[in-house]
Amino acid sequence: MNLNGIIIVIEDDKDDRELMNELMSEVLLQNNFRNKLLFMSDGLEALSYLHKMTDKPFMIISDINMPGMNGFELRKIIFQDERLSTLCVPYIFLTTSGYHKEYLEKAYKLSVQGYFKKPHSAQEYRQMLTEMLCYWKRSLTPA
Repeated sequence: MNLNGIIIVIEDDKDDRELMNELMSEVLLQNNFRNKLLFMSDGLEALSYLHKMTDKPFMIISDINMPGMNGFELRKIIFQDERLSTLCVPYIFLTTSGYHKEYLEKAYKLSVQGYFKKPHSAQEYRQMLTEMLCYWKRSLTPA
């Protein structure tokens, strides 16, 4: 795992991207993490980037419901792509959908490493992002 690699955030909603950028930047700074953030607005843009990238990212945080290619479709392609799937990059869903049994089952069948509901308060959101990043900074992977 590239602990200092970029964090790819795939989110189609401009306001959600701005909030995530603000909160994630605070979390990175407070924890002295050197990761850069890269925001993309849909799965097609992310897939194009992933096929061209030269440095392995630290993690991918993806919305589910997006136009063009949704988060499930993107995850399925990554999961089935031999080169991309062996990179051991955590793929995490972050969605407003909350508990939706069908979505949860579908996500975990695609071997996602997390499924989180976007919190309503900035404080809860910041805490969730802190816990998420700290967990993956400590986690060991084969790659």
